[in-house]
Amino acid sequence: MLDIKQLRQDPDWAKAKLAARGVKPETIDDALALDEQRRRIIVQTEDLKAKRNAVSGEIAAKKRAKENADDQIAAMRAVGTEISALDQQLAEVEAKVTHILVRLPNFPADDVPMSMDEADAREEYKWGTPRTFDFTPKAHFELGEDLGILDFERAAKVSGSRFVYYKGAGARLERAVYNFFLDEHAKEGYTEMITPYLVNNDSMFGTGQFPKFTEDVYSITNDGEPLTLIPTAEVPLVNYYRVEIVPSEKLPVSFTALSPAFRSEAGSAGRDTRGLIRMHQFNKVEMVKFCKPEDSWTELKKLVHDAEDLLQKLGLPYHVITLAAGDASFTSAKTNDLEVWLPAQDRYREISSCSNCTDFQARRAQIRYRDDNGKPQFVHTLNGSGLAVGRAVAAILENYQNADGTVTIPEVLVPYMAGQTVIVPEG
Repeated sequence: MLDIKQLRQDPDWAKAKLAARGVKPETIDDALALDEQRRRIIVQTEDLKAKRNAVSGEIAAKKRAKENADDQIAAMRAVGTEISALDQQLAEVEAKVTHILVRLPNFPADDVPMSMDEADAREEYKWGTPRTFDFTPKAHFELGEDLGILDFERAAKVSGSRFVYYKGAGARLERAVYNFFLDEHAKEGYTEMITPYLVNNDSMFGTGQFPKFTEDVYSITNDGEPLTLIPTAEVPLVNYYRVEIVPSEKLPVSFTALSPAFRSEAGSAGRDTRGLIRMHQFNKVEMVKFCKPEDSWTELKKLVHDAEDLLQKLGLPYHVITLAAGDASFTSAKTNDLEVWLPAQDRYREISSCSNCTDFQARRAQIRYRDDNGKPQFVHTLNGSGLAVGRAVAAILENYQNADGTVTIPEVLVPYMAGQTVIVPEG
Protein backbone atom coordinates (compact mmCIF):
# COMPACT_ATOMS: atom_id res chain seq x y z
CA MET A 1 0.00 0.00 0.00
CA LEU A 2 1.22 3.51 -0.75
CA ASP A 3 1.91 6.06 1.95
CA ILE A 4 -0.53 8.98 1.63
CA LYS A 5 2.37 11.27 2.54
CA GLN A 6 4.02 10.43 -0.80
CA LEU A 7 0.93 11.54 -2.66
CA ARG A 8 0.61 14.64 -0.53
CA GLN A 9 4.25 15.75 -0.87
CA ASP A 10 4.41 15.66 -4.68
CA PRO A 11 1.04 15.01 -6.35
CA ASP A 12 2.34 15.67 -9.87
CA TRP A 13 5.16 13.15 -9.44
CA ALA A 14 2.71 10.58 -8.07
CA LYS A 15 0.29 11.13 -10.95
CA ALA A 16 3.06 10.77 -13.55
CA LYS A 17 4.34 7.57 -11.95
CA LEU A 18 0.95 5.94 -11.60
CA ALA A 19 -0.28 7.04 -15.03
CA ALA A 20 2.00 4.37 -16.50
CA ARG A 21 0.09 1.87 -14.39
CA GLY A 22 -3.33 2.96 -15.60
CA VAL A 23 -4.26 5.19 -12.65
CA LYS A 24 -6.24 8.28 -13.63
CA PRO A 25 -5.05 11.64 -12.21
CA GLU A 26 -8.46 12.34 -10.70
CA THR A 27 -8.06 9.23 -8.51
CA ILE A 28 -5.08 10.89 -6.84
CA ASP A 29 -7.00 14.16 -6.58
CA ASP A 30 -9.89 12.34 -4.90
CA ALA A 31 -7.55 10.69 -2.39
CA LEU A 32 -5.87 13.99 -1.55
CA ALA A 33 -9.18 15.84 -1.20
CA LEU A 34 -10.39 13.19 1.22
CA ASP A 35 -7.08 13.32 3.07
CA GLU A 36 -7.40 17.09 3.44
CA GLN A 37 -10.94 16.64 4.75
CA ARG A 38 -9.70 13.98 7.18
CA ARG A 39 -6.99 16.24 8.55
CA ARG A 40 -9.47 19.12 8.93
CA ILE A 41 -11.81 16.91 10.93
CA ILE A 42 -8.96 15.78 13.17
CA VAL A 43 -8.03 19.40 13.92
CA GLN A 44 -11.67 20.24 14.69
CA THR A 45 -11.96 17.21 16.95
CA GLU A 46 -8.76 18.03 18.82
CA ASP A 47 -9.93 21.63 19.35
CA LEU A 48 -13.25 20.40 20.72
CA LYS A 49 -11.55 17.88 22.98
CA ALA A 50 -9.35 20.66 24.38
CA LYS A 51 -12.48 22.77 24.95
CA ARG A 52 -14.18 19.81 26.67
CA ASN A 53 -11.19 19.34 28.96
CA ALA A 54 -11.29 23.02 29.88
CA VAL A 55 -15.04 22.89 30.59
CA SER A 56 -14.56 19.74 32.67
CA GLY A 57 -12.02 21.66 34.73
CA GLU A 58 -14.48 24.51 35.25
CA ILE A 59 -17.19 22.06 36.35
CA ALA A 60 -14.85 20.43 38.85
CA ALA A 61 -13.87 23.85 40.24
CA LYS A 62 -17.51 24.97 40.58
CA LYS A 63 -18.45 21.72 42.33
CA ARG A 64 -15.60 22.13 44.78
CA ALA A 65 -16.83 25.66 45.43
CA LYS A 66 -20.41 24.33 45.73
CA GLU A 67 -21.48 26.58 42.83
CA ASN A 68 -24.04 25.84 40.14
CA ALA A 69 -22.42 24.25 37.06
CA ASP A 70 -25.52 23.51 34.98
CA ASP A 71 -24.47 25.80 32.13
CA GLN A 72 -21.01 24.20 31.88
CA ILE A 73 -22.49 20.68 32.01
CA ALA A 74 -24.90 21.52 29.21
CA ALA A 75 -22.03 23.03 27.20
CA MET A 76 -19.92 19.88 27.74
CA ARG A 77 -22.76 17.66 26.57
CA ALA A 78 -23.13 19.76 23.44
CA VAL A 79 -19.38 19.48 22.79
CA GLY A 80 -19.53 15.71 23.36
CA THR A 81 -22.34 15.39 20.84
CA GLU A 82 -20.35 17.40 18.32
CA ILE A 83 -17.24 15.26 18.89
CA SER A 84 -19.26 12.07 18.37
CA ALA A 85 -20.62 13.44 15.10
CA LEU A 86 -17.10 14.35 13.94
CA ASP A 87 -15.76 10.92 14.95
CA GLN A 88 -18.43 9.30 12.79
CA GLN A 89 -17.61 11.64 9.92
CA LEU A 90 -13.90 10.92 10.35
CA ALA A 91 -14.48 7.15 10.20
CA GLU A 92 -16.44 7.54 6.98
CA VAL A 93 -13.79 9.74 5.37
CA GLU A 94 -10.95 7.44 6.45
CA ALA A 95 -12.81 4.47 4.98
CA LYS A 96 -13.07 6.31 1.64
CA VAL A 97 -9.35 7.19 1.68
CA THR A 98 -8.44 3.60 2.50
CA HIS A 99 -10.74 2.30 -0.26
CA ILE A 100 -8.68 4.27 -2.78
CA LEU A 101 -5.24 3.60 -1.28
CA VAL A 102 -5.58 -0.18 -1.11
CA ARG A 103 -6.43 -0.25 -4.83
CA LEU A 104 -3.49 1.89 -5.97
CA PRO A 105 -0.52 -0.10 -7.36
CA ASN A 106 3.08 0.41 -6.30
CA PHE A 107 5.14 3.25 -7.78
CA PRO A 108 7.35 1.96 -10.61
CA ALA A 109 11.09 2.40 -10.13
CA ASP A 110 12.87 5.10 -12.12
CA ASP A 111 14.57 2.66 -14.53
CA VAL A 112 11.37 0.86 -15.50
CA PRO A 113 9.92 1.52 -19.00
CA MET A 114 7.06 3.95 -18.31
CA SER A 115 4.47 2.36 -20.54
CA MET A 116 1.17 0.47 -20.33
CA ASP A 117 2.15 -1.74 -23.29
CA GLU A 118 3.77 -5.12 -22.52
CA ALA A 119 5.56 -4.83 -25.87
CA ASP A 120 7.65 -2.02 -24.38
CA ALA A 121 9.47 -4.40 -22.04
CA ARG A 122 13.24 -3.90 -22.27
CA GLU A 123 15.45 -6.86 -23.06
CA GLU A 124 18.51 -6.80 -20.81
CA TYR A 125 20.49 -9.78 -22.13
CA LYS A 126 20.29 -13.32 -23.51
CA TRP A 127 21.91 -16.53 -22.32
CA GLY A 128 22.43 -19.58 -24.48
CA THR A 129 21.76 -20.19 -28.16
CA PRO A 130 18.50 -21.81 -29.21
CA ARG A 131 19.11 -25.25 -30.64
CA THR A 132 18.87 -25.79 -34.38
CA PHE A 133 16.85 -28.91 -35.15
CA ASP A 134 17.23 -31.09 -38.25
CA PHE A 135 13.58 -32.08 -37.81
CA THR A 136 10.42 -30.18 -36.97
CA PRO A 137 10.30 -29.92 -33.16
CA LYS A 138 7.07 -30.96 -31.47
CA ALA A 139 5.24 -29.00 -28.80
CA HIS A 140 5.72 -30.31 -25.27
CA PHE A 141 2.11 -31.45 -25.00
CA GLU A 142 2.43 -33.54 -28.17
CA LEU A 143 5.64 -35.07 -26.88
CA GLY A 144 4.11 -35.75 -23.49
CA GLU A 145 1.02 -37.40 -24.95
CA ASP A 146 3.03 -39.46 -27.47
CA LEU A 147 5.37 -40.65 -24.70
CA GLY A 148 2.44 -41.43 -22.43
CA ILE A 149 3.75 -39.20 -19.63
CA LEU A 150 1.14 -36.40 -19.79
CA ASP A 151 -2.59 -37.03 -19.91
CA PHE A 152 -4.70 -33.95 -20.51
CA GLU A 153 -7.76 -35.80 -21.77
CA ARG A 154 -8.42 -37.75 -18.58
CA ALA A 155 -7.62 -34.71 -16.47
CA ALA A 156 -10.30 -32.80 -18.37
CA LYS A 157 -12.73 -35.64 -17.67
CA VAL A 158 -11.95 -35.53 -13.95
CA SER A 159 -11.46 -31.79 -13.38
CA GLY A 160 -12.00 -29.79 -16.56
CA SER A 161 -9.73 -27.91 -18.93
CA ARG A 162 -6.28 -26.66 -17.87
CA PHE A 163 -5.53 -29.68 -15.67
CA VAL A 164 -3.13 -32.58 -16.29
CA TYR A 165 -2.09 -36.00 -15.05
CA TYR A 166 1.68 -36.58 -14.97
CA LYS A 167 2.42 -40.29 -15.44
CA GLY A 168 5.48 -42.46 -14.91
CA ALA A 169 8.58 -40.69 -16.18
CA GLY A 170 6.58 -37.48 -16.45
CA ALA A 171 5.79 -37.55 -12.73
CA ARG A 172 9.41 -38.44 -11.96
CA LEU A 173 10.62 -35.58 -14.15
CA GLU A 174 8.35 -33.08 -12.41
CA ARG A 175 9.60 -34.32 -9.01
CA ALA A 176 13.21 -34.24 -10.20
CA VAL A 177 12.84 -30.65 -11.36
CA TYR A 178 11.44 -29.27 -8.12
CA ASN A 179 13.81 -31.25 -5.91
CA PHE A 180 16.72 -29.92 -7.96
CA PHE A 181 15.41 -26.37 -7.57
CA LEU A 182 15.00 -26.69 -3.79
CA ASP A 183 18.45 -28.22 -3.35
CA GLU A 184 20.08 -25.43 -5.36
CA HIS A 185 18.29 -22.73 -3.38
CA ALA A 186 19.34 -24.37 -0.11
CA LYS A 187 22.97 -24.09 -1.28
CA GLU A 188 22.41 -20.34 -1.73
CA GLY A 189 21.23 -19.89 1.87
CA TYR A 190 17.45 -20.03 1.44
CA THR A 191 15.49 -21.59 4.30
CA GLU A 192 13.20 -24.26 2.87
CA MET A 193 9.59 -24.01 4.02
CA ILE A 194 6.43 -26.08 3.68
CA THR A 195 3.59 -23.60 3.92
CA PRO A 196 -0.19 -23.71 4.34
CA TYR A 197 -1.97 -23.94 1.00
CA LEU A 198 -5.07 -22.15 2.34
CA VAL A 199 -4.79 -18.59 3.67
CA ASN A 200 -7.16 -16.07 5.21
CA ASN A 201 -8.25 -12.73 3.77
CA ASP A 202 -5.75 -10.75 5.85
CA SER A 203 -2.94 -12.71 4.22
CA MET A 204 -4.32 -12.12 0.73
CA PHE A 205 -4.59 -8.43 1.56
CA GLY A 206 -1.06 -8.30 2.93
CA THR A 207 0.53 -9.44 -0.33
CA GLY A 208 -1.78 -7.33 -2.49
CA GLN A 209 -4.09 -9.93 -4.06
CA PHE A 210 -7.11 -8.60 -2.16
CA PRO A 211 -9.26 -6.63 -2.64
CA LYS A 212 -8.38 -5.96 -6.27
CA PHE A 213 -8.00 -9.52 -7.62
CA THR A 214 -10.67 -11.55 -5.86
CA GLU A 215 -11.93 -12.94 -9.19
CA ASP A 216 -8.55 -14.58 -9.92
CA VAL A 217 -8.58 -17.05 -7.03
CA TYR A 218 -10.43 -20.05 -5.65
CA SER A 219 -11.95 -19.62 -2.20
CA ILE A 220 -13.77 -21.85 0.26
CA THR A 221 -15.47 -21.30 3.61
CA ASN A 222 -14.31 -23.06 6.77
CA ASP A 223 -16.59 -22.67 9.80
CA GLY A 224 -17.79 -19.40 8.33
CA GLU A 225 -14.28 -18.05 7.71
CA PRO A 226 -13.28 -17.53 4.07
CA LEU A 227 -10.04 -19.20 3.04
CA THR A 228 -8.27 -18.95 -0.32
CA LEU A 229 -6.22 -21.55 -2.17
CA ILE A 230 -2.86 -19.87 -2.65
CA PRO A 231 -2.09 -18.48 -6.12
CA THR A 232 1.62 -18.67 -5.18
CA ALA A 233 3.69 -19.58 -2.11
CA GLU A 234 4.63 -15.89 -2.00
CA VAL A 235 1.42 -15.33 -0.01
CA PRO A 236 2.12 -17.59 2.99
CA LEU A 237 5.86 -16.84 2.87
CA VAL A 238 5.49 -13.04 2.99
CA ASN A 239 2.78 -13.29 5.64
CA TYR A 240 5.04 -15.41 7.86
CA TYR A 241 6.17 -12.13 9.48
CA ARG A 242 2.85 -10.28 9.18
CA VAL A 243 2.26 -7.83 12.08
CA GLU A 244 5.75 -8.55 13.44
CA ILE A 245 9.02 -6.73 13.96
CA VAL A 246 11.81 -8.80 12.42
CA PRO A 247 15.09 -8.60 14.38
CA SER A 248 17.35 -6.43 12.24
CA GLU A 249 20.30 -8.78 12.74
CA LYS A 250 18.34 -11.50 10.88
CA LEU A 251 17.99 -9.43 7.72
CA PRO A 252 18.11 -10.30 4.93
CA VAL A 253 15.87 -13.34 5.35
CA SER A 254 15.50 -15.70 2.38
CA PHE A 255 12.78 -18.35 2.13
CA THR A 256 12.03 -20.92 -0.55
CA ALA A 257 9.06 -23.27 -0.86
CA LEU A 258 7.53 -25.73 -3.24
CA SER A 259 3.77 -25.44 -3.41
CA PRO A 260 0.88 -25.94 -5.76
CA ALA A 261 -0.47 -22.70 -7.20
CA PHE A 262 -4.17 -22.34 -7.92
CA ARG A 263 -5.36 -19.73 -10.42
CA SER A 264 -8.70 -19.21 -12.11
CA GLU A 265 -6.95 -17.60 -15.10
CA ALA A 266 -9.78 -15.09 -15.38
CA GLY A 267 -9.56 -13.27 -18.69
CA SER A 268 -7.27 -15.85 -20.32
CA ALA A 269 -9.91 -17.51 -22.52
CA GLY A 270 -8.34 -18.71 -25.76
CA ARG A 271 -4.73 -18.27 -24.54
CA ASP A 272 -2.46 -21.32 -24.18
CA THR A 273 -5.42 -23.66 -24.07
CA ARG A 274 -3.17 -26.70 -24.61
CA GLY A 275 -0.20 -27.77 -22.59
CA LEU A 276 1.48 -26.80 -19.32
CA ILE A 277 1.90 -23.06 -19.86
CA ARG A 278 -1.33 -21.76 -18.34
CA MET A 279 -2.90 -24.14 -15.83
CA HIS A 280 -5.48 -23.82 -13.06
CA GLN A 281 -3.17 -25.88 -10.83
CA PHE A 282 0.60 -26.13 -11.15
CA ASN A 283 3.67 -26.56 -8.98
CA LYS A 284 6.05 -23.69 -8.39
CA VAL A 285 9.17 -23.19 -6.32
CA GLU A 286 9.05 -19.70 -4.87
CA MET A 287 11.77 -17.44 -3.49
CA VAL A 288 10.93 -14.65 -1.02
CA LYS A 289 13.26 -12.15 0.63
CA PHE A 290 12.92 -9.64 3.47
CA CYS A 291 15.61 -6.98 3.73
CA LYS A 292 16.44 -3.44 4.79
CA PRO A 293 15.40 -0.76 2.26
CA GLU A 294 18.98 0.12 1.34
CA ASP A 295 19.67 -3.48 0.31
CA SER A 296 16.63 -4.32 -1.79
CA TRP A 297 18.03 -3.51 -5.25
CA THR A 298 21.10 -5.64 -4.56
CA GLU A 299 18.81 -8.41 -3.35
CA LEU A 300 16.78 -8.17 -6.57
CA LYS A 301 19.95 -8.83 -8.58
CA LYS A 302 20.67 -11.85 -6.38
CA LEU A 303 17.13 -13.10 -6.84
CA VAL A 304 17.43 -12.90 -10.63
CA HIS A 305 20.84 -14.61 -10.46
CA ASP A 306 19.44 -17.48 -8.39
CA ALA A 307 16.66 -18.08 -10.92
CA GLU A 308 19.10 -17.80 -13.84
CA ASP A 309 21.46 -20.28 -12.24
CA LEU A 310 18.82 -22.99 -12.48
CA LEU A 311 18.20 -22.40 -16.18
CA GLN A 312 21.92 -22.34 -16.91
CA LYS A 313 22.51 -25.63 -15.12
CA LEU A 314 19.61 -27.13 -17.06
CA GLY A 315 21.14 -25.79 -20.28
CA LEU A 316 17.96 -23.95 -21.28
CA PRO A 317 18.34 -20.75 -23.36
CA TYR A 318 16.59 -17.71 -21.95
CA HIS A 319 16.60 -13.96 -21.85
CA VAL A 320 16.00 -11.43 -19.08
CA ILE A 321 13.66 -8.51 -19.58
CA THR A 322 12.48 -5.58 -17.48
CA LEU A 323 8.73 -5.33 -17.67
CA ALA A 324 7.00 -2.10 -18.60
CA ALA A 325 5.37 -0.39 -15.62
CA GLY A 326 1.84 -1.26 -16.73
CA ASP A 327 2.69 -4.94 -17.21
CA ALA A 328 4.31 -5.51 -13.80
CA SER A 329 2.37 -6.95 -10.90
CA PHE A 330 0.23 -4.72 -8.70
CA THR A 331 2.76 -4.83 -5.85
CA SER A 332 5.98 -4.54 -7.84
CA ALA A 333 8.22 -1.50 -8.18
CA LYS A 334 10.36 -3.37 -10.71
CA THR A 335 10.05 -6.81 -12.27
CA ASN A 336 12.66 -8.74 -14.20
CA ASP A 337 11.13 -11.64 -16.10
CA LEU A 338 13.16 -14.65 -17.17
CA GLU A 339 11.72 -16.10 -20.37
CA VAL A 340 12.83 -19.56 -21.49
CA TRP A 341 13.10 -20.59 -25.13
CA LEU A 342 10.34 -22.91 -26.41
CA PRO A 343 11.33 -24.30 -29.85
CA ALA A 344 7.82 -25.32 -30.90
CA GLN A 345 6.58 -21.78 -30.32
CA ASP A 346 9.81 -20.27 -31.70
CA ARG A 347 9.75 -17.72 -28.90
CA TYR A 348 10.68 -17.02 -25.30
CA ARG A 349 8.01 -17.61 -22.64
CA GLU A 350 7.95 -16.46 -19.02
CA ILE A 351 9.28 -18.96 -16.49
CA SER A 352 10.12 -16.60 -13.63
CA SER A 353 9.14 -13.13 -12.47
CA CYS A 354 11.51 -11.55 -9.95
CA SER A 355 10.12 -8.44 -8.27
CA ASN A 356 11.18 -5.83 -5.75
CA CYS A 357 8.00 -4.76 -3.96
CA THR A 358 9.86 -2.16 -1.84
CA ASP A 359 7.78 -1.40 1.29
CA PHE A 360 4.43 -1.85 -0.50
CA GLN A 361 3.59 -5.28 0.92
CA ALA A 362 5.26 -4.58 4.25
CA ARG A 363 3.04 -1.55 4.80
CA ARG A 364 -0.09 -3.63 4.09
CA ALA A 365 1.10 -6.55 6.22
CA GLN A 366 2.77 -4.39 8.90
CA ILE A 367 6.17 -6.09 8.66
CA ARG A 368 8.89 -3.97 10.24
CA TYR A 369 12.40 -3.97 11.72
CA ARG A 370 14.17 -1.51 14.02
CA ASP A 371 16.73 0.85 12.48
CA ASP A 372 20.00 1.87 14.13
CA ASN A 373 18.08 4.34 16.30
CA GLY A 374 15.63 1.67 17.44
CA LYS A 375 12.77 3.17 15.41
CA PRO A 376 10.44 0.70 13.62
CA GLN A 377 10.72 0.89 9.82
CA PHE A 378 9.07 -1.13 7.09
CA VAL A 379 11.17 -3.88 5.52
CA HIS A 380 11.37 -4.34 1.78
CA THR A 381 10.00 -7.59 0.33
CA LEU A 382 11.04 -9.36 -2.86
CA ASN A 383 9.72 -12.45 -4.57
CA GLY A 384 10.55 -14.58 -7.57
CA SER A 385 9.69 -17.90 -9.17
CA GLY A 386 12.55 -20.29 -8.77
CA LEU A 387 11.11 -21.69 -11.00
CA ALA A 388 7.62 -22.48 -12.36
CA VAL A 389 7.94 -26.28 -12.47
CA GLY A 390 5.46 -27.13 -15.21
CA ARG A 391 6.96 -24.57 -17.55
CA ALA A 392 10.42 -25.95 -16.79
CA VAL A 393 9.17 -29.44 -17.71
CA ALA A 394 7.70 -28.02 -20.93
CA ALA A 395 11.01 -26.35 -21.79
CA ILE A 396 12.99 -29.53 -21.07
CA LEU A 397 10.71 -31.67 -23.24
CA GLU A 398 10.92 -29.26 -26.17
CA ASN A 399 14.61 -28.38 -25.98
CA TYR A 400 15.86 -31.93 -25.30
CA GLN A 401 13.59 -33.82 -27.72
CA ASN A 402 15.08 -36.21 -30.26
CA ALA A 403 14.04 -37.05 -33.81
CA ASP A 404 12.67 -40.45 -32.70
CA GLY A 405 10.28 -38.77 -30.20
CA THR A 406 12.32 -39.59 -27.11
CA VAL A 407 13.60 -36.93 -24.73
CA THR A 408 17.09 -36.74 -23.23
CA ILE A 409 17.25 -35.94 -19.51
CA PRO A 410 19.42 -32.89 -18.70
CA GLU A 411 22.61 -34.09 -17.02
CA VAL A 412 21.95 -32.31 -13.70
CA LEU A 413 18.63 -34.13 -13.36
CA VAL A 414 19.91 -37.66 -14.02
CA PRO A 415 20.73 -38.28 -10.31
CA TYR A 416 17.18 -37.18 -9.45
CA MET A 417 15.79 -39.62 -12.06
CA ALA A 418 17.53 -42.68 -10.51
CA GLY A 419 20.08 -42.67 -13.34
CA GLN A 420 17.57 -42.52 -16.19
CA THR A 421 19.04 -40.61 -19.11
CA VAL A 422 16.29 -40.80 -21.74
CA ILE A 423 12.48 -40.76 -21.62
CA VAL A 424 11.04 -43.35 -23.98
CA PRO A 425 7.37 -44.19 -24.60
CA GLU A 426 5.65 -45.56 -21.49
CA GLY A 427 4.24 -49.09 -21.50
